[in-house]
Amino acid sequence: MTDVTIREASESDLPAILRAYTAAGIDGGRSFTVEEAREHFACLGRYPSYRIFVALVEGEVAGTYALVILDNLAKRGAKCGVVEDVAVMPEQQGKGIGRSMMDHAREQCRLAGCYKLTLSSGLPREGAHRFYDSLGFERHGYSFLIRP
Repeated sequence: MTDVTIREASESDLPAILRAYTAAGIDGGRSFTVEEAREHFACLGRYPSYRIFVALVEGEVAGTYALVILDNLAKRGAKCGVVEDVAVMPEQQGKGIGRSMMDHAREQCRLAGCYKLTLSSGLPREGAHRFYDSLGFERHGYSFLIRP
């Protein structure tokens, strides 16, 4: 397993984050330019519980994920965490980076008092499904999508 450091992303990480998204196919070929990403990153920084993290290997961004912690009115106000946009650079895959990021997300949720951590993964991404299964995520319910 590779030595991984995870920290909250900064504006200077944006070029590497965008490269990770492109390599993972997350952006569907519609990636922000770095300048556009800077503007959007500043906007996200105003959200109280939306955080982007980077995984560093030897000081270089090897992966990234976003975590949103949501407050609830139901469940007596118990919070929940939602992971989005998990990406590991292709040359870094299979080295424990994704596992380290998901362990980090679980710990962030535990510290925030979340009752659950969720994520969704597209049906064709069977490798990702096996990965999440191996981490102990349970297949739960259905995910629904509608394009406005």
